[in-house]
Amino acid sequence: MTAVGAARIASAQQARTVAAELAAEFAVDAAHRDRERALPFAEVRKLAASGLLAVTVPAIHGGAELPPSAVAEVVRLLAIADPNIAQIPHSHFVYVNLLKLAGSTEQQRRYLTGVLDGAQIANAQSERGGATVADIATTVRPLAGGQQFRIDGVKYYCTGSLFADVLAVLTKLDDPGGVSGLPSGQYVAFLPADTPGVRIVDDWNGFGQRTTGSGTVSFDSVVVERDQLVARSAAVDEPTAYGASAQLLHAAIDAGIARGALTTAAGFARNKSRPWFEAQVHRAIDDPLLIQRFGELAVTVSAAEATLAVAGAAVDAALGAPDQVADASIAVATAKILADRAATEVSSALFEVSGTRSAADDLNLHHFWRNARTHTLHDPVRWKYQHIGRTLLHGSPPPLHGVI
Repeated sequence: MTAVGAARIASAQQARTVAAELAAEFAVDAAHRDRERALPFAEVRKLAASGLLAVTVPAIHGGAELPPSAVAEVVRLLAIADPNIAQIPHSHFVYVNLLKLAGSTEQQRRYLTGVLDGAQIANAQSERGGATVADIATTVRPLAGGQQFRIDGVKYYCTGSLFADVLAVLTKLDDPGGVSGLPSGQYVAFLPADTPGVRIVDDWNGFGQRTTGSGTVSFDSVVVERDQLVARSAAVDEPTAYGASAQLLHAAIDAGIARGALTTAAGFARNKSRPWFEAQVHRAIDDPLLIQRFGELAVTVSAAEATLAVAGAAVDAALGAPDQVADASIAVATAKILADRAATEVSSALFEVSGTRSAADDLNLHHFWRNARTHTLHDPVRWKYQHIGRTLLHGSPPPLHGVI
């Protein structure tokens, strides 16, 4: 894992301060990077060097061991400035959590020490061609002796892979003869991004979140050692905060987009918009109907942020407390619904409240809406309503698949 001389974060307040400082810097050229699809290599290196990527590393390994709520606040602040940069480390935090829940002591020491030094993990998880997005065709097969394994397959939407030192590859064990002695199921292989047989392609062409490095990664006879494999079952087959923590960060990204769009709209209305003639005012911001609309949008954003904070506290409480995991999942689902709504509504209303001038393509104000519309495609909220309703009416806990 690559060391970049990362700083050490010691507290949630320090993490928030550092994130706010970086966000202010990243915001300056965010629209330009989006317009030109300029991948933020320098910005991601600064993020890694800041120590923020290591804030969840356990204290026993030298980290701050900050709770999910603190990470969500860091991600929200980054998303206000540039939601692309906020999304890039999402899977990094997810797979650090997997190591904490399911990795051996030696695996934790090996990989989390690298994270403390600034190394970045990215996902190679999603596939195409299966009946559903949950189907995994990429296999890990034991070689002779059962100590080494071979990975073959193709992954898509591998966010952050272009910036990563380590890839976390979701596979299924293909060992009908039991050569390896491992139980059947899904395994995550942690392997250096430059491992022979790994090919990372910059082919992500979404109209939003354009600079997340979410390209295709292929694996052709990639050889990994047994100690690079982590069984996923310990994180997803029992009640843990693993899935809720991951979904909390998605909600934080959407809440950040909403706040960024609202702040930009307010600045545009103050400095560039002209009043509608019927308002009979000299400044657009004195139009009572415009004031009303901004008030409505502010409530929408504040509600999303408040619900995100409540969800963060619920996930914190669920750490190591299986009996509280269902409540945390429902709280996060609620936060994700409101954040989704806020991000898409406010990023669209930006033009409504700013006027015709805001639609100029060179301003690229539409990057807020494109980013919101693209990112909110993660884990459809229509199913979150279902799980919330079933829990309320039937008293049944939500499923453990991790995307509630």
